[in-house]
Formats: sequence, structure tokens, C-alpha cells
Amino acid sequence: MRVDFYQLSRDPAPQVAALLAGKALGAGARVLIVADDQALLEESSRALWEASPQSFLANAMAGGDHDARQPILLSSQLSPTNKAEMLILADGMWRDPGDAFARVMLLFDASTIDNARATWRELGENDAITRHFWKQEGGRWVEGP
Repeated sequence: MRVDFYQLSRDPAPQVAALLAGKALGAGARVLIVADDQALLEESSRALWEASPQSFLANAMAGGDHDARQPILLSSQLSPTNKAEMLILADGMWRDPGDAFARVMLLFDASTIDNARATWRELGENDAITRHFWKQEGGRWVEGP
């Protein structure tokens, strides 16, 4: 499994989640966005619907009748009822996804950096996981130390 750590410095989590979800959909993958905070999930949903003036990224909150059909599902649970291959942890808190996802993206900011550091160290002990770190420089995302 691949785990990408995204250090938020300029853009808020909902905007970054929308960007990453759009790229995942473009690659043909379904996405699950997880956060404990309902307000964060609602902001993320709005960011997805308003992704660009020309288009939107269809999404829904988990628990509806049509979860399985949603390309992007938002939830407080690690339950990919939409058969998501990509997981975005939007609140900076690590949850062990087991082997349910091919790729996990952990978005973190200054308030959750300690959790991200601990998770980085812990995952480094697992040979089945590749870790990548991303940060914003000049408005773009660059991989770095």
C-alpha cells in the first residue's frame, strides 16, 4: 500500500481533498473521504461540487440508498461501500485501513503534525507500505523531505 502525507500550509483540507479526489477520478479510481468532524465533511462536499466553473465532482455522504454508485463518498467510517480504491483522511488523524485501499492520503496541518510524525515513524516499520511526503511550494505540490 502507498501512503502519501500532505502537509497543508496554504490550502485548507476541503480544497486539497477535492483536488486529490479529482485526480483519482481522472485515473479511474473511486474515493472515500474520511473525517470525524461532520462540518469538515460538509465543507469537503461543497468543495467537490464547486471543483471548477466548468464541472463538479459528484459525491454524497455515506448512509444513503445509493452509496455503492457514488464515485466519491464522504464518511466518518472506514467503510468503502462505494468500492473505493483511494482513501483520503481529511482530518489529519490516522486510521488503519488494513488492505482495503491501494492508496491512502493523510492530510495534516500544524494542529495534527505530531500525529502525522508518529504515523510516519510507525508506518516506516512496515515493509509492505511505501511512504511519500508532499508539501506546497509556490502554489504547487512537491515531493520532499
